[in-house]
Order: sequence, then structure tokens, then C-alpha cells
Amino acid sequence: MTRTVNGELLFKDREKEILRKMIRQVADFCGVEVLTFCIMSNHFHVLLCVPDGAAVSDTELMRRYKVLYPKPTKYQEASVGIMQSQLQAGGDEADVIRRKLLARMGDVSEFMKAVKQRFSVWYNRSHQRYGTLWAERFKSVLVEGAGNPLQTMAAYIDLNPVRAGLVDDPKDYRFCGYAEAVAGAVEAKKGLIHVWSDHGAKRIDSALRAHRSLIFGKRASEPGLPEMTRKRALQVLDQEDGQLPKSVMLRCRVRYFTDGAILGSAEFVSGFTGAWQMDRGRKHPPKVNAMQGGDWGGLAVIQGLRRQVFG
Repeated sequence: MTRTVNGELLFKDREKEILRKMIRQVADFCGVEVLTFCIMSNHFHVLLCVPDGAAVSDTELMRRYKVLYPKPTKYQEASVGIMQSQLQAGGDEADVIRRKLLARMGDVSEFMKAVKQRFSVWYNRSHQRYGTLWAERFKSVLVEGAGNPLQTMAAYIDLNPVRAGLVDDPKDYRFCGYAEAVAGAVEAKKGLIHVWSDHGAKRIDSALRAHRSLIFGKRASEPGLPEMTRKRALQVLDQEDGQLPKSVMLRCRVRYFTDGAILGSAEFVSGFTGAWQMDRGRKHPPKVNAMQGGDWGGLAVIQGLRRQVFG
């Protein structure tokens, strides 16, 4: 997730559409799969699947590179021609090209860097402005790539416009992965099928039913559910010592999904504690914390979030 500078509401429909196209474009170049996304007026979320590093042929390298320039200038066309010639000739120059291109692929940080830089250049030119567009480095959460963790994160992302009060049903919000899948967009359907593949969802209709059931809970057949306010959620949890259904919790702003660092089963999270500790230079290993607030189906995170989980 990444946010605009000062949280300014800069993105209208045109900007959201350009950003949507760039997310898909850069994902193709980087060789990552967009499982779902949501673009709001001052931030966007994207859930990515990063495949294991498989060999990439020179032909595929050039195809991906061309994806970044759907309407190339004469200079860009000439550059592509030179790169292709050097790759065909082999040798040191070809190796340099391969290393430079491959270094930008299969990596979340490189993906986000490319999307944010490309969109910033377009936005500033289109709006006669200059300077930074984004507030800070993006926030990321490593999510277990199957089952409840992946499905819950996908639903949380798709419910952004519902939490913001823009729609009652995410299928009515143009700029999220679920709405694109409902509308029949091929890449969005592939992403949703991937999310629900371990439930036997090989077709988009079964994936949509499963996703909708998670979003709406027992009232999945109804068009919408009232938004659970933060105040009411805290009252149920703190004062009434109760638990909220997952479909209701997902309508709250839950900091685990942006600040939890690693999300999945306790076993999955514990498997990354050593790497997380080394990466941050911590003296002591982090604890594996069960997610609080209701029945999350055994989900755990590294960041326990001592402050309020909701809001």
C-alpha cells in the first residue's frame, strides 16, 4: 500500500484508470501476477504473487521490455533494435543487458518503484506540477500464498471502497480487482481464481461465489451490508467482550493488513522471524502474534500492534 503526499485526494477517474493500466503493464514486465488491487483517491493497494525465479529467455525479456513502451518513440524503437542485436550476438554486452533487465523483475520493491515513478512522471506532466507525489516508501505485508491468509487479504483490499462509504458492494466500484472480475476482465478473473484455487475454484463463477461469501458472510445473497463503524466495533470487542464475524471485521480498518509485516498461519509466520530480525537488525527475535478482534481462522502476524488494531 502507498499513499499520496499529505494524503491529498489527487486521483479522479482518469488518474485511477491510468494508474490501473500502469499496474498491469509493470506487472507484466516484472513477471509478477496481480491477484487483486484497489485504487482510491489518495492511495492504492495491490496484492501480488511473485513466482519463483525461473529462467527467462531473451525473447521473453524483449517482449516484457516492449510492454513498457506501447507507443514507442523513434529513439525507443532504435534502442530496442540495438538491444535485440546485442542479445543475438551474445558476449559481455548481452550479459549486461540480461542482468540489468532481470534485476528489475520478480521483485515487489522493483515493481512498486517502477509503478510509482512512471505514474509520477505522467501525473506531473498532465497536471503541470513538479515534486514528489508519494508520501513515503510503500508499506508491505508478506502474505502466505494460499488459503485463508490470501483470501482474507484479497477481500480486505476489495472492500476498501465499502469502508470509505463509496459503495455498498465492491462490484460497483470500477477500480478494484473484484469489480473487474465481475465485469469479465481476463487478468482479474485469473487473479481471483488463483486466490481461491485451493478451494477447488477452477472457474470464475465458483471463485466469485467463494469471494462474495467471504465478503458478505451469511448474508452473501443480499446486495450489501451496513458498514461497521470503528466506534461500534470497539464497543463490541472491549465493552461487551464479544467477537465480530469476519465479514464485519473486514469492513473496519484493520491495521494488521497494512502494518502486520507478515501474515499467515503461526507456522508460516514463525518461519520468517529469523530473516525479519536480521533484516531489521533487531537484538531479539520477534514474537508470533495471533490476530485479535474475532475469529480470524488462526491468522497470525509478526507485528503485534500494541495500539488499536481497528482504525
